[in-house]
Amino acid sequence: MTYRTLLKTALFTSLSIGALGVGLSAFAHDDTHENYEDYTLIHAGEVMSVPGEAVLSDQTIIIHDGKIVGIESGFLDDEDATIIDGKDMFYLPGLIDSHVHLRGEWNPNGRLETFTKEPGDVAFDAAYYANKTLMAGFTAVQDVGGPPEIKALSRAIAAGKVPGPHIRASGNVSITGGHGEMNGFRADILEHFQRPTNCDGADDCRRATRLAIKNGADLIKIASTGGVLSNTNAGTGQQMTDEELAAIVDAATSMGRKVTAHAHGKDGIDAALKAGVRSIEHGTFMDAETARLFKKNDAVLVPTVLAGMTVKEWDFLPPASYKKAQEVGPKMLDMLALAHSNGVTIAFGTDTGVSKHGENAKEFEYMVQAGMSETEAIRAATIVAAEHIELDHLIGTLEAGKYADIIAVDGDPRDNINELMDVNFVMKGGIIYKGE
Repeated sequence: MTYRTLLKTALFTSLSIGALGVGLSAFAHDDTHENYEDYTLIHAGEVMSVPGEAVLSDQTIIIHDGKIVGIESGFLDDEDATIIDGKDMFYLPGLIDSHVHLRGEWNPNGRLETFTKEPGDVAFDAAYYANKTLMAGFTAVQDVGGPPEIKALSRAIAAGKVPGPHIRASGNVSITGGHGEMNGFRADILEHFQRPTNCDGADDCRRATRLAIKNGADLIKIASTGGVLSNTNAGTGQQMTDEELAAIVDAATSMGRKVTAHAHGKDGIDAALKAGVRSIEHGTFMDAETARLFKKNDAVLVPTVLAGMTVKEWDFLPPASYKKAQEVGPKMLDMLALAHSNGVTIAFGTDTGVSKHGENAKEFEYMVQAGMSETEAIRAATIVAAEHIELDHLIGTLEAGKYADIIAVDGDPRDNINELMDVNFVMKGGIIYKGE
């Protein structure tokens, strides 16, 4: 049976059952006429369509109008379709990084570049790094840096003007002197770079949250604790008050947004979770009690071990940041092991921009070192991450009706997770960006 016959049969069946009031939607979006020229058939040697479920061999992935129509056994054929021969390849859903900063990449001159680069420079840098991310097999990201250049980039990618992953972008709310605000320069310079979404006190933080949403935030990113790369000797413990946290969560929730919190210290992690924050970025000093809070509140950990392993090797940081990097970096692998062993939900995230763009998949190696199975790590970067960034209706698995966001590697990553460091084929929305 050719796939043309298959589609006609499936369509006829769906229409017949639908007439009886049952409704079968698997192929309901297909045209009733015989126009198949824009179909793509991937002949896949192995397919992990839903990570965690059985991997199937010798399958055809059927793609039309940027979406997956279905996956069928055998190598279907049609002279009018585009055929991709991947009989020796392993296919799986496009990967998702829940924590990136596309606008730049840390380097010894990074602090100076804040003042030397124009907004246009930042926008072009972001486009360059977005393309590197896509070529590495990450077809969707959540950018938690929040600058307006990222929203512009997201729109440009969605319009097909430049290549890059799907982007969800945060609006950032910070307190005076806290992580996320500029630190370590002369007072007059700091005053010039004051963000309108900086806040102090519950009412002011409610205002800042509403402003961030008004300005287009897909989610709200806060820093409930100090941070490593803030050039200030203020530690990594709780800095936002309980009242500020509660006000931010309440304001965001009332306007249909979730809140994620950068948090290292246990006190700030626990406070954020108790306030209703839905996810924690980093989580360095969490303990078993914190793990129970994660589960009680159905919250997600985005561990970013790669960032910790990266910063602890840097000798160019200013003294305040260097001290914190040496305290935080070595703890993060143990943190992930503790979280996993205590059943915390883990979504893949790297803090790339601290580490190098395009090397996001290095996080997989640390996840496995921390005790996660290869399949668990892949699920964290597909199914779990898709749910976490609220796009699971469109991405995360290779199922009918979802975007044709598909990658392929030479070998089975369940046997060697480092296969994901060298992605050979990248398709996003049915368009091939890498490979054939």
